[in-house]
Amino acid sequence: MDPESGMGERVRHIILQHGRLPTDIQALEDHADLYQAGMTSHASVNLMLALEAEFDIEFPDAMLKRSVFQSVASITDALERLQVSAA
Repeated sequence: MDPESGMGERVRHIILQHGRLPTDIQALEDHADLYQAGMTSHASVNLMLALEAEFDIEFPDAMLKRSVFQSVASITDALERLQVSAA
């Protein structure tokens, strides 16, 4: 899914609220590494929980890895895959 879509903007908003980034999320590219931008492991757990609540999904154990939460693009892609598999 295109990170510039409505879902991508929703993801950015959730990152803004829960990612605890010292950098403005709107200034980052879709494929920018959120961990290099300052997101901690603890913040990524909070982000995951917020994404699950917002999109009414649950990340399976196989998706609980750093690469899934590494960028706006990777998060958006994971959400799209979860929504397709739930349909």
